[in-house]
Amino acid sequence: MSQSNAENAAAANTAAAAEQVSKASTAAVEQIAGAGTANAAAMADSTNAAGVALKELSKAYQDLAARNAEKLRSSIRALAAVKNVKEFVEVEQKLIKDGVQAAVADTKNIAQLTTAVFTAAFEPVKKRIEAMQKTTH
Repeated sequence: MSQSNAENAAAANTAAAAEQVSKASTAAVEQIAGAGTANAAAMADSTNAAGVALKELSKAYQDLAARNAEKLRSSIRALAAVKNVKEFVEVEQKLIKDGVQAAVADTKNIAQLTTAVFTAAFEPVKKRIEAMQKTTH
């Protein structure tokens, strides 16, 4: 009879251990599946944010090209309207000065927009990585 009790106890322990392993495995699979879903959501958010930011950057380049074309037309008109060499030099120097200032401002604006594009694109992924690191530590 004691052998039967021992066998029953061993069977019960084995069943309990199998149940614990099964629960742990199920929990691990659910955690991995949840992480995969969260990772996919982060990538989708990243892609959407990058798309919006790239549209803004593209519009900024289009606006810059349009402004530069208009500046070129007005510069040609201003130079064509001069009456003498002295006036030509004055207009030319003003146009150069204004052009350099505009180029610096435009470059700064484009650089800020480019930074915003990459920040927007990678922020959701960065947050997801940080969240994953918190759960693993």
